[in-house]
Amino acid sequence: MIEGALVGGSLFCDGRECMNKTNERVFEHWKRNIILFLGSQTISLFGSALVQYAIMWHITLNTQSGIMMTIAIICGFLPTFFLSPFAGVWADRFNRKVLIILADGLIAFSTLILAILFLIGYDSIYLLFVISAIRGLGTGIQTPAVGAILPQIVPQDKLTKTNGANGSIQAVIMLIAPMVSAALLTVASLEIIFFIDVITAAIAIFTLLVFLKIPSHAKANEQQHIGYLEDFKLGVKYIKENEFLKPFFMFFAIFFILMAPAAFLTPLQVTRSFGDDVWRLTAIEIAFSIGMMVGGGVIAGWGGFKNKIHTMTFASIIFGLTTIGLGIVPIFWLYLVVMLICGVAMPIFNTPATVLLQEKIEENYLGRVFGVFGMISTSMMPLGMLIFGPIADVVQIEWLLIGTGIFMVFLSFFLIASKALVKAGAPVPVKE
Repeated sequence: MIEGALVGGSLFCDGRECMNKTNERVFEHWKRNIILFLGSQTISLFGSALVQYAIMWHITLNTQSGIMMTIAIICGFLPTFFLSPFAGVWADRFNRKVLIILADGLIAFSTLILAILFLIGYDSIYLLFVISAIRGLGTGIQTPAVGAILPQIVPQDKLTKTNGANGSIQAVIMLIAPMVSAALLTVASLEIIFFIDVITAAIAIFTLLVFLKIPSHAKANEQQHIGYLEDFKLGVKYIKENEFLKPFFMFFAIFFILMAPAAFLTPLQVTRSFGDDVWRLTAIEIAFSIGMMVGGGVIAGWGGFKNKIHTMTFASIIFGLTTIGLGIVPIFWLYLVVMLICGVAMPIFNTPATVLLQEKIEENYLGRVFGVFGMISTSMMPLGMLIFGPIADVVQIEWLLIGTGIFMVFLSFFLIASKALVKAGAPVPVKE
């Protein structure tokens, strides 16, 4: 039992009963809460995306060095990778809304310092590497907290539509952020874009603090009797002993490695096979983003098959087939159509996977599970590039796409062949 009662709860109920009553009150206004939450995160994400693209293009234009770009990517990736599991422990031990606010605040404060340094003339390229690493730390803290907090504010039967809508919002940002960032760089300095990110983060933090009331989850209200490392070990033990998590994570690890050529090598393929015009590279990004917007709308409206594993299997087969298609089609406009369909498949695949974790994992372990999931998702595709990147210099990228696409199609059937996964994906009775 949770020790003590929540503020505002009945004096004659135990902690868990009070928590349930508080959650019921939150669910009564879940539409307002999710609009406020996703709205604040969208504003913050848009500012972050502007800075991300601005930093990438600034390094590219001023150094024209692949090594410098690689260093920037590593600086942004490694902190997220190493911190995610431990941030998952924090998401289970502390108030998740507070963690999200602190992560946003860390990113905003570091960006503000960078903007001031640039204004007074300290514009070393190495400062951008430092800020990328700090932003990676913030992302590592924020990601498991966001994944774990949604079940606290959204009724179980609305999670699929909510995550689908969130996927569409992120796709819109992916579509417009590079264009807005490029336009701003032509009329304003880099530090002005940094200040925009600080303002958007401040708006998001203010919204969460003032307008959004989310009660702490059960474990955050308990007195912690064990240390962080022991809590992390318990999370690892929970994953090992969970019937469906081991095959679930194993599938994702292999799938993300196979996705690497489609995710990273298609711009190089387009340059080699269709021409090095900038508009072609822009077109494939736009096609994929539009596809993700459509896919997010489809999964939000449709909801997927009754069994979430069937929906994931369907989408992963489509992704595998479109990856094969990217290696086959000889005409660029057909290539864009295939890329769009590939984008449609992504939210249809990702949304039921996220909801499955939100529904099936005990609330006290959600943060740690999402932390490990984040570690897998951020590490496997770069690991795949270590494999496929060098091969792309001696083997045509088209053959890599065809090969990995075929493997993805076959791997998809692993999902429905696993009894534990199919059982986990079955519909969850909605609690009255």
